[in-house]
Amino acid sequence: MSVSNADVSVSLILGSGGARGLAHIGIIKYLEESDFHIKSVAGCSMGALIGGIYAAGKLDAYTEWVRAITKGDMLKLLDISFGHAGMVKGEKIINTLKEFVGEQLIENLPISFTAVASDIVNEKEVWLTKGPLFDAIRASISLPLFFTPFEYNGVLLIDGGILNPVPIAPTFIDDTDIKIAVNLGGPIDKSLESPAKKPAATESEIKSKVSRFIDAMHVAKPPEGSGTLGMLDIPDQSFDAMQGTIARQKLAAYPPDVTLELPRNLCGTLEFDRADEMIAKGYALAREKLANRNWS
Repeated sequence: MSVSNADVSVSLILGSGGARGLAHIGIIKYLEESDFHIKSVAGCSMGALIGGIYAAGKLDAYTEWVRAITKGDMLKLLDISFGHAGMVKGEKIINTLKEFVGEQLIENLPISFTAVASDIVNEKEVWLTKGPLFDAIRASISLPLFFTPFEYNGVLLIDGGILNPVPIAPTFIDDTDIKIAVNLGGPIDKSLESPAKKPAATESEIKSKVSRFIDAMHVAKPPEGSGTLGMLDIPDQSFDAMQGTIARQKLAAYPPDVTLELPRNLCGTLEFDRADEMIAKGYALAREKLANRNWS
């Protein structure tokens, strides 16, 4: 017997992938417009950021903000760390998000939420299910080389995508009808064309260095066949490839009811100025995979 979407409760699993994670917004928008009942969210890295803000009921405000962001705005949010564990402290970004989301405790959110981070010293995942929401998000988004690690309850944590880029396991005990997992580390789509490089204007030497750093993180990829790579292009692509491999293994071992997959070269890790495009991609993918499905 088929049932309406309004009768279907969902565990939503949001994967890591930098700016590609803006596609999560479009997917959530489609689910809400189609009357699915999102009962719980588990996410890592960008999936934790989008999922946590959604669970706090502030996704519309965040969407409006991120759709207006420019590369210049990104530079202003990067507080440079002069240590050796990462380039950016991340305090400005988190404080900015707190301004329109507010201080929240995970255990008080109206939707069950789990952020996944990595304890790299002890080689294990850490599931963050209580305490300050933005502490959990900051821990989960700690991309190696870019963000400094985050100390959480005496443990240094880094990006959850290191060990589990599509964190299905936290949803195993959920009392929901279906599990929908979003994998942002799908196979490379060779038909995608690289956007033209648009260097950001800067006003100081540090901002200039950060701008070059962002470009090196393949904000715009070099033309095919050029034989050149940015200083962090290889580790960034390696990280994406590693996450893609782990994601496939996790999805094969614990298949969700629905997998929504986007190619890992859909956009660069730091291309947050392509928000409209990524949100539209997520919405279109959810509509393609979920429309006219019969749930029983």
